[in-house]
Amino acid sequence: MPVRVILGVSAGIAAYKSCELLRRLTESGHQVRVVPTADSLHFVGAATWAALSGQPVTTTVWEGVHEVPHVRLGAEADLVFVAPATADLLARAASGRADDLLTSVLLTARCPVVFAPAMHTEMWEHPATQANVTTLRGRGCLVLEPASGRLTGADSGPGRLPEPAELFEVAVRVLARGTAGMVPDLHGRHVVVSAGGTREEIDPVRFIGNWSSGRQGYALAEAAVARGAAVTLVAANVGLPDPAGAKVITVTSACQMREAVLSAAADADAVIMAAAVADYRPAARSEQKLKKAGTPPAPLELVENPDILKELAGRRPPGQVLTGFAAETENIAENGRAKLAAKGCDLLVVNQVGPGLAFGTSDNAALVLGSDGSVTEVPRGPKSALADVIWDLVTARLPARA
Repeated sequence: MPVRVILGVSAGIAAYKSCELLRRLTESGHQVRVVPTADSLHFVGAATWAALSGQPVTTTVWEGVHEVPHVRLGAEADLVFVAPATADLLARAASGRADDLLTSVLLTARCPVVFAPAMHTEMWEHPATQANVTTLRGRGCLVLEPASGRLTGADSGPGRLPEPAELFEVAVRVLARGTAGMVPDLHGRHVVVSAGGTREEIDPVRFIGNWSSGRQGYALAEAAVARGAAVTLVAANVGLPDPAGAKVITVTSACQMREAVLSAAADADAVIMAAAVADYRPAARSEQKLKKAGTPPAPLELVENPDILKELAGRRPPGQVLTGFAAETENIAENGRAKLAAKGCDLLVVNQVGPGLAFGTSDNAALVLGSDGSVTEVPRGPKSALADVIWDLVTARLPARA
């Protein structure tokens, strides 16, 4: 039986992006019924939605009354995803209005509900909108943080609808969790994730680095968003699109990552250090490109970088769950246990690296070691699957909410 998705569309210029989201959903085999508001049809017409979805499109409860659409659509859906969700739509949903088909569907839905807000910055930041977002999240809805960037006209700031590909990833992850996604288990939690590989500059064109692509860290951030967390992602030299709903801080070096992570982690419930941080950096950076001199260059003097994971362990607030990563080429379990003891974290994700392993790939395998002596072996599979296993282990260790 195909997965049944309701794609709600409210009246924002970003409605055009939802055409691409719809295409991705239908091409992946989902049965999608688009439920637009009447005003949204000024931006994208009903004929477009009907043609792309292969399903009838209506904004009113008065069509097909014998099928009771205002109850049936929500009750039978596996996911309701509203994109864009305007300030008006969020307000009507938060107050329990049922004055059109979309708000009626939201009231009758017995499945995960996701809102992807899009509006001008002033509207998003208004206390009324923030109160409505808090209300909806408190009811178990997943309300994504909007992206920052160019808005309508010359305006720029938070309020932009995330890109369709990233919204699709959220939908896929929420659907994969099934009924568990109805009450996001990280709702109300702030989590910090680091990703990518740091670069330590030798001169303006050369650096010491590693092969990390950032994919595992991004998978962790995407999974945390889908589970309701407020996510801060500290990314070092990653060529991936920002995950929908995450706050992304970009850095280059280990020292920059230390500053960003320590700042973000001060009030975090959980921190996952998935980034590959360089152990050493040049003692001095040349301001000019180093030239060949016809003789062997002088040895490059290196100094040790700060141990961010160990520093986090030494200053973390009570109840914070700290997870590290260890890339090993041999003696995986033995080296992992030694590192877990040395770093002082709660969990250590140990994976074997090498050609075609871990770095730059779409899959991963790991041994997750706990400070309580637990061992969780995760067989090779998508990095998204490993991300959910890690978050399962983290959430099990989080203290109960007050």
